Amino acid sequence: MRIAYLDSASGISGDMTLGALVDAGVDIAALQAGIDSLGLPSCKLVATQVKKKGFRATQIVVEHEPEHAHRHLHHITAMIDRSTLSDKQKKLAGDIFLRLAQAEAKVHGSTIEKVHFHEVGAVDSIADIIGAAIGWDLLGVDRVVCSPIPTGTGFIQIAHGRCAIPAPATAELLTGVPLADFAPEGELTTPTGAAIVTTLASEFGPMPAMKIEKIGLGAGQKDFDHANVLRLIVGETTDAPTGLQSDKIVVLETNLDDTPGEQIGYCAEQLWQAGALDVALTPIQMKKGRPGVQLTVQCPQDKADLLEGIVFRETTTLGLRRQLVERRVLPRRHVEVETPLGVLRGTVATLPDGTERFAPEYESCRRAAEASGTKLAEVYAAASAAFARN
Repeated sequence: MRIAYLDSASGISGDMTLGALVDAGVDIAALQAGIDSLGLPSCKLVATQVKKKGFRATQIVVEHEPEHAHRHLHHITAMIDRSTLSDKQKKLAGDIFLRLAQAEAKVHGSTIEKVHFHEVGAVDSIADIIGAAIGWDLLGVDRVVCSPIPTGTGFIQIAHGRCAIPAPATAELLTGVPLADFAPEGELTTPTGAAIVTTLASEFGPMPAMKIEKIGLGAGQKDFDHANVLRLIVGETTDAPTGLQSDKIVVLETNLDDTPGEQIGYCAEQLWQAGALDVALTPIQMKKGRPGVQLTVQCPQDKADLLEGIVFRETTTLGLRRQLVERRVLPRRHVEVETPLGVLRGTVATLPDGTERFAPEYESCRRAAEASGTKLAEVYAAASAAFARN
């Protein structure tokens, strides 16, 4: 497995990410071509070699014409859709901007449709995010791990006035992410950097075991008493089976001991209908020996707020746990098989060793069993036998 480790000892920003990618060998011309297709006014990436406290690194500056536009998410999404980026690059860029919109909306008590992008809607921030999406795709890694992230201390001036570091959106984006105990004066991690890393990284912690292939260093614009660089380490590891697909989902979890059972069941039904990937109810024992139920919901990132609202509305919980986790899934496809009981549907999963596993679809088999008067187990067996013959 090809893996990337982000050593964010001095935090992370959009330009530091671009610098590290280019320093690691990503073609800056490819990044420029993708950014050009957005139709931004005279936007150019300029790379220079600099030294930060004695360490060489690549610094990226986004040169562009002055502008005063404040964009909404749909403006940026339209730019991405019209661009020449690949589908994978468009999705990654869209995911990063969606995370930013969700954070900004929560901070300002608005919605992702209405929230204004201020600093992150400027040309240089758009170029940073689009360039990062293109660069990570071209880097071709299967897994991204990041070190604990320092944010810095003090105050910064943003569109809404003077605020403490980390900026509100940065803090929201880093919720659940381990922060490093390193607090120099100044902003080390920006909202753009936080959105990029929390979209890319599946976990945060020490560098995994790997055989290093290349190292890229991206320089920040500011100078500190330490080297203001982001180090990108790319290598190969064999600690996970091949063939697995990875994505990131949100897990919502709460313990209930005073919600009637029928209300919990109704809540579970509402969660399924709203797009949950999985809903599980686990019997548990709570304080003072009271029996309870642990409700666990898995969902896509863009549905987390909606499903969280359902849990609060339909149960008596006063709080829930929310975390972003990596999910590894087997590649799968849906098939139909011919049996004496008719055409039955099923799912075929491809295991890491290349073999396939067939699972009949319950609803298809149930209908066949009811129509023919056959035992459900026999319908399952007929479907599996038909697949085995193909």
